[in-house]
Amino acid sequence: DRYDGHKLLERKQITMNDALYEQLVPRKQKTSGILISILIIVLAVAVAVLGMPLVGFLSFLIAVLILMIAFYFIFPKLNVEYEYMILNHDLQIDAIYKRKHMLSFDIQSAEIIAPKKSPRLNAFHPDKTYDFTSGNENADVYAVMISLDQKNSCVYIEPDRKMIEHMRQWMGSKMFLD
Repeated sequence: DRYDGHKLLERKQITMNDALYEQLVPRKQKTSGILISILIIVLAVAVAVLGMPLVGFLSFLIAVLILMIAFYFIFPKLNVEYEYMILNHDLQIDAIYKRKHMLSFDIQSAEIIAPKKSPRLNAFHPDKTYDFTSGNENADVYAVMISLDQKNSCVYIEPDRKMIEHMRQWMGSKMFLD
């Protein structure tokens, strides 16, 4: 089954009347991520080359071990893609590098959904902010102001037109396009 592992769908019994929509948003790689990648590779090469006269072939094995650890644990987290899945009015956000569930909430519980730069958001002062966007400065980012775990929270998402229309069906007067 294609949706194995999706907590939202495990919780709900899907019927033909339900509306399901998925969207992938790749996160732009940050400069710090590129620098970390380069430094790890330089470190591995340095260990292999400089360690060869001291410990011989063991330095090559240590360099390979450094690269394997980086490949499996560090590099995937530097290149993240977010998946938004909305089933009726339940929005689930996952980070895809090892299918890590990030957040789920009912959008009808939101106080407001509006573009990030909307003046309508000035009255809201979140205690916690979640950013599940591509990081592209020109992207159309929306803010979802919602109470999560008894904290006023702001969730930044980057929905496409189809997802916006889907959310408008459920949000009514609390959804703004400015």
